[in-house]
Amino acid sequence: MTKEAEPLDHRVSRLMGETQPNILLIMADQLSAPALPCYGHAVVKAPHISALAEQGVVFENAYCNSPLCAPSRFSFMAGRLPSRIGAYDNASEFSSAVPTIAHGLRTQGYRTCLSGKMHFVGPDQLHGFEERLTTDIYPADFGWTPNWDAPEERIDWWYHNMTSVKQAGIAEASNQLDFDDDTGFQAMRFLSDHARGNRERPFFLTVSFTHPHDPYAIRQQHWDRYEGVDIDAPRVGPIPYDRMDPHSRRLVKVSGMDEVEIADEDVRRARRAYYGAIAYVDDRVGELIRTLESFGLSDDVVVIFTSDHGDMLGERGLWYKMCFFEWAARVPLIFSAPKRFAPRRVSALASLVDLLPTLLDLGRPASGPSAGIENDGRSLLAALVGGDPGERRVLGEYMAEGALAPILMIRRGHWKYVWSEPDPPMLLDLEQDPDELENLAARPEHAETTAAFGAEVHRLWDPASLREKILKSQRARRLAFGALTTGRHAPWDYQPVRDASREYMRNHLDLNEVERGRRFPPPK
Repeated sequence: MTKEAEPLDHRVSRLMGETQPNILLIMADQLSAPALPCYGHAVVKAPHISALAEQGVVFENAYCNSPLCAPSRFSFMAGRLPSRIGAYDNASEFSSAVPTIAHGLRTQGYRTCLSGKMHFVGPDQLHGFEERLTTDIYPADFGWTPNWDAPEERIDWWYHNMTSVKQAGIAEASNQLDFDDDTGFQAMRFLSDHARGNRERPFFLTVSFTHPHDPYAIRQQHWDRYEGVDIDAPRVGPIPYDRMDPHSRRLVKVSGMDEVEIADEDVRRARRAYYGAIAYVDDRVGELIRTLESFGLSDDVVVIFTSDHGDMLGERGLWYKMCFFEWAARVPLIFSAPKRFAPRRVSALASLVDLLPTLLDLGRPASGPSAGIENDGRSLLAALVGGDPGERRVLGEYMAEGALAPILMIRRGHWKYVWSEPDPPMLLDLEQDPDELENLAARPEHAETTAAFGAEVHRLWDPASLREKILKSQRARRLAFGALTTGRHAPWDYQPVRDASREYMRNHLDLNEVERGRRFPPPK
């Protein structure tokens, strides 16, 4: 029987094997798929990520389900659209009652561990992870709650501004470098400890870096990788304010893009620093892969690389994210497991909510079913083993600062449709117009397509009811934040557990056993 003729379920069983693979999920922050060489970028250098892509399965059209950190991450972890779990913005509480990838894999026998950023908000800072190796880089409370009751207000102490662009350049140390250095180190220590310890349970390790998220500041060694390189300008230059769509105009105000003059040199420096930050992340990826190899873990591990959302990086004159243009919403998604999946590129649509059903399929015990967790995704396993993924669509939501009401997106085939009650709809044909310059929604020849997408929005969502839920949530969280920061403050930020009395050599232990047990490979 030829490979092509082999039934899909037989191929899945043969490639997945009898043992549960270890799973290493590496997540970058604000890394746009179009900024990577494996997605066609001609300037950026990322050899380790490119190597994963060359030997792995690359999803060419993968999207986040919300172009903002916390909602995207909650959605990815839960496999649910943000609105269905109350993940409206960067200060929405992630409920402990919502099952996650970590809960599901844990019920399937996995040891679950998180190193780095996940932007959990609320008193539960684990959400199914047994272990968390670092604190988070961002606050776990309600302080960053938007205020749709005062849409013209700029909340200066936490909103984006343009200092990230104007001050872009070299930094040997920064808040973000401190965090990611620790994230990478702790993850490598986890892998080495796993290799030296009890390996009866497979691991699910999530390593989540905050680079290349702004501010655009990176070490000299990574900046120098682009010495003498002609840093490319944005494909689409600044669009005049009066020709921008209404939401883009609001983003200009939200991030203070109209308060400073951004020169061509500012753009080049910011993009060079962003590319340097990608090189930094790529180095961390290389270290993790070498650690797997050095400790005998590389033969049976599925490595997944992705990001929570992208960065406009000056395209259209916009920066950061918070919109559904390709640079903000399209993310890398790579699965690398050469002994299980043959290298291939998949053009079918995918999104981050698809990761929960996919990972539960990957981690399903040979003798049992996958953990049953309700989700909005569709498993990518068929695509991973070379099957037909079928017709797919992507749904997106943006419900945070800069919006006046929920902004809802449907991506299907070559169409992208964006709808929000206060704004004219947008209909984009990505096949004919990859730079998203022509809104076809008002064209008579596309009236039927526009109307069909509009009707679908109202079938999938109740936009008016959703807006009221968001407003009530914002008001309640603003009140709670004011109360909880008055008087004695009991923070929710995660405090990593470290018991020094059980580390290295202590006198309740046998030195010979300690030295022998901590050595890899073990001595003969």
